[in-house]
Amino acid sequence: MWVYECHKMDFTKAGKLESQNEVQQPQQPTKGTSFFRTCFNGLNALSGVGILSIPYALAQGGWLSLLLLFLVAVLCWYTGLLLRRCMDTHPLIKTYPDIGERAFGYKGRAIVSVFMYVELYLVAVEFLILEGDNLDKLFPNTAFKVAGLKIRGKQAFVMLTSLIVLPTTWLKSLALLAYVSAGGVLASFILVICIFWVGAVDKVGFHENDSVLNWKGMPIAISMFAFCYCGHAVFPTLCSSMKDRSKFSKVLLVCFITSTINYGSMAVMGYLMFGEHLKSQVTLNLPIKKMSTKIAIYTTLINPLTKYAIITAPITTAIEETSLFRNSRSLSILIRTALVISTVIVALTIPFFGYVMAFIGSFLSVTASMLLPCLCYLKLNKAAQKMGLELIIIVAILVAGLFIGVVGTFTSIKQIVNHL
Repeated sequence: MWVYECHKMDFTKAGKLESQNEVQQPQQPTKGTSFFRTCFNGLNALSGVGILSIPYALAQGGWLSLLLLFLVAVLCWYTGLLLRRCMDTHPLIKTYPDIGERAFGYKGRAIVSVFMYVELYLVAVEFLILEGDNLDKLFPNTAFKVAGLKIRGKQAFVMLTSLIVLPTTWLKSLALLAYVSAGGVLASFILVICIFWVGAVDKVGFHENDSVLNWKGMPIAISMFAFCYCGHAVFPTLCSSMKDRSKFSKVLLVCFITSTINYGSMAVMGYLMFGEHLKSQVTLNLPIKKMSTKIAIYTTLINPLTKYAIITAPITTAIEETSLFRNSRSLSILIRTALVISTVIVALTIPFFGYVMAFIGSFLSVTASMLLPCLCYLKLNKAAQKMGLELIIIVAILVAGLFIGVVGTFTSIKQIVNHL
C-alpha cells in the first residue's frame, strides 16, 4: 500500500459521467502504462505498513488464521475483478468514485469518497504512531523541552515527526515525494530479508509455537488481513491508465499472488521467531544492536516521511475546493497545518498502532474492498442479479464482509477504549 495513496490524488478531479444513454465506443489500445509497470504499481498499492503487523495478526489468531489470510486475498482479488467489470459498463469510468456515481448517482460518489478520505486520514495517523514507536526503539529515553514542558519518548518523536512533515504538506507539487514513496515494493522485500537475516544469521532462531487457533484474537487478525489488501480504491485508476486494459485481470492475479507470498512469508517468520510475544510492529521485537535491525527500521521510517504529504493532499484539496477562498495561499497553508495538528492529536490520544489498523481494516477496508464493489456490480449488471453461481458468490462475499466488518469494528473499538 506504499503508493496506494498516491493515485487517490486524482479522484476528486474526476468529472461527472456522461448520460447513461450515450452510445458506448469500443476501446482501443492507446498510450498508457505497460503490463509490467502496472504490475509494479499494483504491488505498491498492496505493499505497505500492513506487512509490519502481519506477524502480530497471525499471533492473534493462531496458525489456522493463516488460512483466513489466503481467503481474504481470494475474496479481494475477486472483488477487484468486479470493479474491472464495472468499468466496462461505461467508457468514461476512470476512478472508484466514478463507479460509485455510475451505480448510485451523486450519493454513490460521495459515499465512496468519504470512505477513501477517512481511510487516508487514519493512515496518516498510523504513520505518526509508527514513527514514534520505531524512533523510540532506536533512541530510547529521549526527551525534549518545549516551553518548559518536558516531553518524553514516543510522544516526543510523534511531535518531532509532525514538524518534519509539516513543510512538505505546504507544497503544491508532490512529484518528487511521489517518486520516492513509490519504493514500497522494494521496502517490503528488504524488510522480509532483514527479518529472515535476524532469525537465521543473528541467531534469534525459529521456534515452534503450539497456538493452532485462538478464537478470541480472530477478529483482530482478520481485520488486519483485510487492511493488507485494501488497494481497491486505486485499481480503477491503474486499469484506466493501462495501454491494454484487457490485461488488467492478469495484473490483479500477479499482484495478489506476489503480495500474498510476501505477507505469508513475513507472518510465518515473525511468528516462529517471537511467538506470543510479538508486538503490533515486528520491528519493535528486533534486537536493537544488530545492523539488520537498524536497516529494517530505517527502511520502515523513510516511506511514511515521504508519503504523509501525498496521502493528506486529497483531503486538503477537497477542503480547499469547497472553500470561499480557494485561491488563497495563506488559507491553504492554514488548512494543511490544521490537518497535521489534528492527526498529531489523534496519534497522541490513540497511540495503538495495531488496534487502529484493525479498525481501518474492519470498518473502512472491508467496506471499500468487499462490500461496495459487490453492490456496485449488482447495480450496474442486471444479469448478475439472476440466480446463479455468480450471485451466490457475491452474496457470500457480502455476508462475510458484513460479519467481518461488524465483529472486527466492535472488537477493535473495544480494545482501543480498554487501553485508553
